[in-house]
Amino acid sequence: MNILVTRPSPAADQLVSRLRSRGQAAWAFPLIEFTPGSQLDLLPSRLDALRQDDLVFILSQHAIHYANPAITQVGKTWPASLNYYAIGRSTALAMHAVSGHSVVWPHEQEISEVLIQLPELQQVAGRKALILRGNGGRELLGETLHNRGAQVEFIECYQRCAKHYHGAEEGRRWRDRGIDTLVVTSGEMLQQLYALFPVIDRDAWLLHCRLVVVSERLATLARDLGWANVCVAGGADNDALLRALDLYS
Repeated sequence: MNILVTRPSPAADQLVSRLRSRGQAAWAFPLIEFTPGSQLDLLPSRLDALRQDDLVFILSQHAIHYANPAITQVGKTWPASLNYYAIGRSTALAMHAVSGHSVVWPHEQEISEVLIQLPELQQVAGRKALILRGNGGRELLGETLHNRGAQVEFIECYQRCAKHYHGAEEGRRWRDRGIDTLVVTSGEMLQQLYALFPVIDRDAWLLHCRLVVVSERLATLARDLGWANVCVAGGADNDALLRALDLYS
């Protein structure tokens, strides 16, 4: 099994390192990179405007990476009076590390559909919900909270930017290395991967690769694009991806 990990750095490099330490052939091929978000300067005042028991949602570790300095640089801390939620375990642990507060996450599967099923999020009418994210994404979470009566606001803490590659050259490179397994952690990256390569590479190689994704929604998109061999990992963190890859090794 020769594995291509398309998630962003440093998570891609960390996963590749762990795979290689176990004797597996793996390479990192990040499809996106990150820059500071356009609304970081609004974050301290938006946090100050929240009342006791209002809600803060952290949708990725990248949000913490950019949001925490924006808080500390103005002499603020994460208020202890708020309820914090994360999309997954790794993000929850990262948030706890910088804030010292308890952070709730969906243990069953690290996706919005499961997060919004948590019992404590069923009755949110009249409360404010601040969602820390990148440029777009997780609309389902905001829409559901709004429909349940919460006052929802998004803060763009970071921006995802596509990395540019020469598709034909990359197609030759990865086919020569015998890549037969792809790790993809978002729909945006899956569509970017599909569009990157020439049709000949796509039809003769890419769509025949085993695909490891992180949600049923992403698996459905993959099948619609033409992949047949799709595996859904139990989460988006590297531990969950390793467990999914172990099924094939």
